[in-house]
Order: sequence, then structure tokens, then C-alpha cells
Amino acid sequence: MTPSPDIAQRYIRLAHAIDVHSGGFVDGYGGPQEWADRTRREPAELQTEAEALLSDVQDVTDDARREFLRVQVSAMHTMTRIIGGETIPYEEEVCSLYDIDPVRADTAELDAALDALETAVPGSGPLPERIEKLRQKVIVPKEDLLRLAGPILAELRQRTQERFGLPDGEDFSISLVSDRPWGGYNWPLGNLKSRIDINTDLPVPLTGLPDLLAHEGYPGHHTEHATKEALLVREKGWLEHGIQLMNAPECAVSEGVATNALDAVMDEAEVQEWLCGELAVLAGLDGGDVRAFLDVTGAQKGLKNVSGTAALMLHGENRPEAEVLDFLRRYALATPERARQTLRFIGQPQFRAYIFTYSVGSDLVRGWIKKHGPGGFGRLLREPLTPGQLAAD
Repeated sequence: MTPSPDIAQRYIRLAHAIDVHSGGFVDGYGGPQEWADRTRREPAELQTEAEALLSDVQDVTDDARREFLRVQVSAMHTMTRIIGGETIPYEEEVCSLYDIDPVRADTAELDAALDALETAVPGSGPLPERIEKLRQKVIVPKEDLLRLAGPILAELRQRTQERFGLPDGEDFSISLVSDRPWGGYNWPLGNLKSRIDINTDLPVPLTGLPDLLAHEGYPGHHTEHATKEALLVREKGWLEHGIQLMNAPECAVSEGVATNALDAVMDEAEVQEWLCGELAVLAGLDGGDVRAFLDVTGAQKGLKNVSGTAALMLHGENRPEAEVLDFLRRYALATPERARQTLRFIGQPQFRAYIFTYSVGSDLVRGWIKKHGPGGFGRLLREPLTPGQLAAD
């Protein structure tokens, strides 16, 4: 049996219908506009439609396409249950939407990491204040962010082109924004284009700028979206890849790609040399201060899964916001402003479960690359692999 020829159209129409009830579910769309039907329909009707689509997906003959559609439509079915008012336990919500299991931080490991940081960070007084003092020395003034982004992106793009290739015609714009719950965002626009926004609500340190631009641009989100549009939509005719969904398994792979993007084109020593040398000079900062803060951020890598644990506390255990903020301030070593920004992010309906795509997705992709080498990263840019496939490999 062959699938209905309009399987992609049904998928895209259902996604837009869900977006009517849950704004932001469609993260980007570049396909036929007549399929972006936003006629309001009842959640029960959408749930029935998702069930029928999930059944028909089983008839897709290409294994890779079928598995991608299966997990994506399964997540869409979960979304129809949510918008219909069904209460789903939080951990089940994470698993059903993203094809991953939420991971909780080990408090003993976090405490050990804090003890190590106490000796690694110079000065006296509360640890978050000492770290913030070092961070302030490497902050890039808002008016210099776009000036510095230019040479960073040029280097990242060249390396991405050399290692993985880029489709002809890909491009993106970059803007500064404020009053957002996230630090940076890539908006897929279709036609191999996207827009990157950098949030300036909190000061941006130079040490985080290459990672941010690799994450959102080269070889991260923009590169993945443009590459898949060129290969999967234009060449194969799999039009479902012309839409990006916020609450679906593709995000766990996409965030895993983005969180490992800088490592895919530069090793740690190269990044440090670049930051402490050329980029520090361009930013008018002291290279020694940059290196000192890099040492601190490296030591902070032991503080894993803090934001996800905060989300489990907030949504899974219904802990008071004040308690969650205290947890973030202690284990994320966050200033009150940064802790509130994290709480704002995990409190958003579209991000409450999404937070695990970063940590779990990053680990899945890192394990995949460890097994398959640099070529494995390239495959993730080109192929519609699912979190379950990465975990099972």
C-alpha cells in the first residue's frame, strides 16, 4: 500500500490548526501558503485527525521519512490532547512531545561542583558575586555586538562550508531585541533564509558570543534548516521539512546539533586562542580577563541539568516559584536577574517541556558524534534522524 499523496499537506495543515490553539507551535514555515490554514477547529476534531494521520504514516515506504513522521505526528497527537484540556503528567509530557526522557541533576554532584568552584574562582565573598565580577570584565557593550558578530560569523561560515558544505543561496539577517525569555533565537523563514535575534535583556559576555552565533547560525540552527530544506524539501519532495514545529522531537535533535555546533568546527584550544587574542582585541577587552572567565565557565560544566531540574520542581512537583528561584541561584550560580530570566523561560507554555531538548539533546548528539566522528555531525544536518534513533544507535 502506498501513502496518500497529500501526507505532507495533511501534516502541515494539522500543525497550523494546532498553532491556532497553542501559539508558537509552528516555529517557521516556508511552504505553500494555502496549506497554512488557520481556520479554528475543535481540539477533539484535531485529535481524531492526528490519529488518522498517524495511522496513514505507517504506509510511507521510505524508512527514514516514515520514522520521522511517526514521532512528529505522535507529538502532534499529544498536543491535541493538551489543547483539549487533558492533564498529562509533566514527565510524560516531556517524553511524549520530544521522544526523550527528562533528566534530573544529582544534588551530590552539584554540591561537589560548587565546592570545586569555590577554590577555582578568585576572591572572597559569595560565589555568584565573584563570578559576576569576572563576567562584567568581559561584557560586550550592546552597541558593539553586531560589529563583533560580523568577523565571528565569517570565520564560522568558512569553516562550515569547508567541512559540511552549504546550499547556494542560504543567508540570514541578525538583529538585537529585548524583553524575550531566551538569549538568542533563529527564526526559519523558508527559501533557505532565516533571522537571528540576540536578546540584550542581560549583558552578553564575549566568551559566549562564538557559541551563541554557532548555535543559531553556522553550523547550528540556520545551517541545519537550510540544508534540510535544500536536500529534503527541494530534492526529495518531502514538504513536511518545510515547516518547523516547536513542541516535537525534531527539536531535541536540532538543539543537540546547535549545542555542539561550535565544537564541530573548532576545538577548545582554537576557541580559547581566538577569544583571548583576536576577538579580545576587537572587543577592546583584556585577554587575561577573558581567559580567567573562560576558566570559570569551564569549571561550571560540572553544574549539569540545573534548568531541567528547576522545571521538574516547578511543573512536576508544583514547588513554589520562590523555592525554584533559590535553587537556580544556588546551583546555576545565577544573579537574581538571571534566575528570574530562567524561571520566565521554563514558565512559558511552549518552553516548559522544551528545556530538556538542550541537555538531553546535547548528550544524544555528543554520543552520536563520538561514535560516528565529524561525518556524524554532517549526517544530522542532512538527514531526518529522531532522538530515539540516536539513543538506540
